[in-house]
Amino acid sequence: MFKRLFGRTADPKLFVIGLDCAPPELLFQQWRHELPNLKRLMDRGQYRELESVIPAITVPAWSCMTSSKDPGTLGFYGFRNRADYSYDGRYIATGQAVKEKRIWEILSEAGKKCIVVGVPQTYPIKPLANGHIISSFLTPSTTDPAIQWTHPPELRQEVEKLLAPEIYDVDVPNFRTDDKDYLLRQLYDMTRKRFVVLRHLLDTRPWDFFMFVEMGTDRIHHALWALHDPTHRKFEVNGRYQHAIRDYYRYLDGEIGTLLERLPPETHILTVSDHGVKKMEGGICINEWMRQQGYLSLMEEPPTDRLTTLEQTAVDWPRTRAWGDGGYYARIFLNLEGREPQGTVPQAEYEAFRDELAAAIQAIPAPDGSPLQTRIFKPEEIYRKVRHVAPDLIVYFDDLGWRSVGSFGHEGIYTFENDTGPDDANHAQFGVWIYTPPANEAGLDGRQLPPAHLLDFAPTVLHLFGLPVPADMQGQVRVGKSA
Repeated sequence: MFKRLFGRTADPKLFVIGLDCAPPELLFQQWRHELPNLKRLMDRGQYRELESVIPAITVPAWSCMTSSKDPGTLGFYGFRNRADYSYDGRYIATGQAVKEKRIWEILSEAGKKCIVVGVPQTYPIKPLANGHIISSFLTPSTTDPAIQWTHPPELRQEVEKLLAPEIYDVDVPNFRTDDKDYLLRQLYDMTRKRFVVLRHLLDTRPWDFFMFVEMGTDRIHHALWALHDPTHRKFEVNGRYQHAIRDYYRYLDGEIGTLLERLPPETHILTVSDHGVKKMEGGICINEWMRQQGYLSLMEEPPTDRLTTLEQTAVDWPRTRAWGDGGYYARIFLNLEGREPQGTVPQAEYEAFRDELAAAIQAIPAPDGSPLQTRIFKPEEIYRKVRHVAPDLIVYFDDLGWRSVGSFGHEGIYTFENDTGPDDANHAQFGVWIYTPPANEAGLDGRQLPPAHLLDFAPTVLHLFGLPVPADMQGQVRVGKSA
């Protein structure tokens, strides 16, 4: 079948370029002619916007992509999740939270050699029967000898020797900083070292499937978007960092070129991002709003001389009906009788109260009184399954134009400063998808196609390898004449 469709004579290979947070408007339009390697991939292939999951955030998006399972099925809804229905049980969704098989595990079991570098939620390392892994940005340290961040373990010594005296970075050490020169040095160093390792692996290891994710694109957006976007309220005309994001993309495109020249001619290439990026106007202090509206009660007034989190505040739970979490989106939880330890919302009134609260949140205006285009989701309506402790409501303030701020101590319900450090960008729902056929086959027409969905990635990968797509995968195949 595949030989007939694609004229293939050799066993296929697939190389996946993951660019966290890369937006279609920059790659497909604004900087297309300044990024010759990515442009060549588009010109020889076909490209489209890639709709993310809800929530459009690194965790869970990459795991949703590589498993073709939505967040409800995976059972986690962001970086921080409720471990149970207590008020203080939280956990970070590392790789331990991912119970579904991801694409490299399926391919490895099918006898394919896999190399995986920097894909989120690959720490802690899960040994791979047929391949190599270097873990991702949630890895606590690459210098602590007790922490295993490669598979096989001896790959770590190989990477350390390759980079010595420098160390391998899984992330920018402190991307929420006002020192933009420091940030840029760390960012370029991280990316440079990652590509040294990627080239080494391409040169020294056999592979059928190779996937890496570069986090630098995400970090530079959050750090410098306001100084890049002329429509942002903090934009500085002719500012020193106006072109910093563009210059980084140019550098990154050059590094990508050094990988492309190493690929065998039978290699299919997919370039993907987990979501896009957009300017962030500010934050809505969801718990302060809840307090003012009488949904959330505290034992005493929160301090005004410093910021305090909900966990640092004495909540009067017997008089509280709902509360929220901060982040790029809001997670709203109801204090449900019989579910939470001191629940106050009767089970029989759950749905009516949830609708009331959703309507009230949706009516929150912008600071000038104009309406916000806030979108609110009920997990059971957007996920195939709802596992573990899901939020009762997921809120995109002004369709991600505003973030949710969970802390107290701001002046009113609006803030223009992020309570977790400098950050002037939010995520956008659509990222990028570029499919490029092998060099030994005829190119495609370079067209932009209708959007695909993040969940389409894993079925498409299996299709390219001629392997069956499991019935429980939720996406569709997105290559071929009818895709």
